[in-house]
Amino acid sequence: MPLPTSIRKSLMQIVLLTTGIVLLFTCAAFFTYELVTFRQSMVRQLDTLSQAIASNSTAALAFANPEDAQSVLAAFKADQHIVAAALYDQSGTLFAAYPQSLAADALPARPGDIGYRFEGGHVIGFEPVAEGGQRLGTLFVKSDLKAIEQRFELYGVIVAIVVALSAVLAYLVSSWQQGRISRPILQLAETARAVSDRHDYTVRAAGPGNTFEIDLLTDAFNHMLTQIQQSDRRLHAQMARLSLLQQITGAIGERQDLQSIFQVALRSVEENLPIDFGCVCLYDTPTATLSVSTVGAASQSLAPSLDLAELSIVPIDGNGLSRCIQGQLVHEPDVREIQYPFPQRLARGGLHSVVIAPLAVENKVFGALIAARRQAHSFSSGDCEFLKQLSQHVALASHQAQLHSALQHAYDDLRQSQHTVMQQERLRALGQMASGIAHDINNAISPIALYTESLLEREPNLSDRARSSLTTIQRAIDDVAGTVARMREFYRQREPQLTLVLVDLNRIVEQVIEFTRAKWYDLPQERGAAVELRTELAATLPGVMGAEGEIRDALTNLIFNAVDAMPEGGTLTVRTRVSPGPAGVQCVRIEVADTGVGMDEETRRRCLEPFFTTKGERGTGLGLAMVYGMVQRHSAEFEIDSALGRGTTMQLIFPAYTQEFMATMRMPAEKFPQRKVRVLVIDDDPLIIRAMEDALTADGHSITSAHGGQAGIDAFLAAHGSPNSFGLVFTDLGMPHVDGRKVADAVKRSSPRTPVVLLTGWGQRMLDDNEIPPHVDRVLSKPPRLQELRIAIRELTA
Repeated sequence: MPLPTSIRKSLMQIVLLTTGIVLLFTCAAFFTYELVTFRQSMVRQLDTLSQAIASNSTAALAFANPEDAQSVLAAFKADQHIVAAALYDQSGTLFAAYPQSLAADALPARPGDIGYRFEGGHVIGFEPVAEGGQRLGTLFVKSDLKAIEQRFELYGVIVAIVVALSAVLAYLVSSWQQGRISRPILQLAETARAVSDRHDYTVRAAGPGNTFEIDLLTDAFNHMLTQIQQSDRRLHAQMARLSLLQQITGAIGERQDLQSIFQVALRSVEENLPIDFGCVCLYDTPTATLSVSTVGAASQSLAPSLDLAELSIVPIDGNGLSRCIQGQLVHEPDVREIQYPFPQRLARGGLHSVVIAPLAVENKVFGALIAARRQAHSFSSGDCEFLKQLSQHVALASHQAQLHSALQHAYDDLRQSQHTVMQQERLRALGQMASGIAHDINNAISPIALYTESLLEREPNLSDRARSSLTTIQRAIDDVAGTVARMREFYRQREPQLTLVLVDLNRIVEQVIEFTRAKWYDLPQERGAAVELRTELAATLPGVMGAEGEIRDALTNLIFNAVDAMPEGGTLTVRTRVSPGPAGVQCVRIEVADTGVGMDEETRRRCLEPFFTTKGERGTGLGLAMVYGMVQRHSAEFEIDSALGRGTTMQLIFPAYTQEFMATMRMPAEKFPQRKVRVLVIDDDPLIIRAMEDALTADGHSITSAHGGQAGIDAFLAAHGSPNSFGLVFTDLGMPHVDGRKVADAVKRSSPRTPVVLLTGWGQRMLDDNEIPPHVDRVLSKPPRLQELRIAIRELTA
């Protein structure tokens, strides 16, 4: 019996309405999915294109070439949906635009945040332009959404057609067998609703089994759900790997050494991929072998059984390892099937699947990343691709770390070279200064030396106190002359041998204490402080071989430094003693101890450097450097014991002279012949001329003086050939306009047999270096000694 018309109509309406609703929900889900995935795909495609354009734009930005930048941006013509693009330089200024006719206000005034977003019917994005880790600028891209609109218009037409056909079909089928059709459709609608509401793509619709079209529709719907489910899984897996890769890249980018880079990468892979064993090997080109550089933290327990502990050598076999060294990614799903040493080693350790990724920079492989699992066929293509990308990031980070290390080493070398050059420049400047002032110093002390020596020799009625004072003055003059002579040690190579004599250190200590009395007694009292001097001199002290003047200068420097270290006063102790040295050799020690502020470790370490001082403008930084130079020349030792707040003790340690100490006496000067000699004295310093006149006149000579070189030449030529001609000429070396060399040359041209004696502060150096000027018969150092003058006159006029 046919159904009443009203019921059929109602059922038809229900069927049609249900079908329409199902189709609408299905289409809505599909449209939603398509909208999401298409927008993501569009962003990825735009990002890929932008990265390529940004990579090609580095040269244009680096060399500030807008034409090249415009040509690079023209590549956007390949995508008709790109409506605007621009390049901004490093400062954010617009550099180039696409298209060229685009108005300036159509582009952002400044680049925005890096990334992509949908805004006002367009996709806009900013991409960094970088080269070698240095950002050169920013790329701006703007694309319309016409592709989405066109696609959805097409989908709209399709949906309209599908809805119309579905309505007709539903009407016809409903009319024929509404029960057999309505129930499956209702079930399909319920399934679609479940998928749409819960986003559970594991749900499947069941077909009636007796209607081909409905079964086909159900199968198609289920197949669609399967495809969506697989795509969703792949998308999630890919996103997880990209997130992990980004995390690892950020972690290794913060490291600057290879071991930490490798360890971070391996630990991340072990925890997140995961793997059962991982290590990084470095390739040694000369031996063509791999050595294990780093083993993952979770893989340490398995490494010994595989003979893959750190620093182990891995020979390169003919299969996987050799292909990896050639730059290929190697994947062995089941190493038990590979008859080569390295795969078999993994198999014996229970690892059946392995991926070996090369570490290469500039097409040169320098290592390999090895990842293995126990289960065979356990690495998917996605895993292999991830390990390949990871190896590229690790290789790049390693290369950057090596470059950073090389740059740091080069910077350290450059800084050391600069320090050395600056030190040499300081020494050179000191040498120039010393050369300039030596002449003045020697000229200044020459009259004092001559008068002091003459008084000591010719005045028998001097009191003991006066004679002692003159002796101290003479000793001080000798020390000053020696100090001036040693100033050249800061810029000139030292003589290979130093002339040493047997000296009594106790006597030198007593002399220095008396000589420095003003420093440790008078000056502290003026500022309200008191320095107590204690002397502890050994009763029987062996002699030492040394230069008395240098030792006296060094001891003076040590006492001065000790007093300066006690601005509020304290105790200064000078001690001599004998102590055993290496191999049983006796040593003589001079100790200078103070109770002053002391030195910290940094100051103690640097105190011997030239020009290093803690005294500010009061210090030169040369005192201890000169002391150390004396110690080296005497084959002695220098010890410093100091700490903040407990003072400083400095020791000079000399090897003792073990032979019997022979008292030496100064031989009396040979009596000068009473024969008179006419002597011409030439100098530009009136005091030296006066001293020479007094000293030589007292010996019975006839003295004529001339102020300056030209005056001396005129005086010699005027007297030459007459009864008043000169038998000997004394001339200074350094004089303005006409120096001693020119004087000697003029004298010898007129009278080759007349002796010429050159006086100079660098006389000893000229003798040592064999730099005696021509036409000079003898060179004497300033200040001249009376005995040296007598010997020169006697020998040259014999």
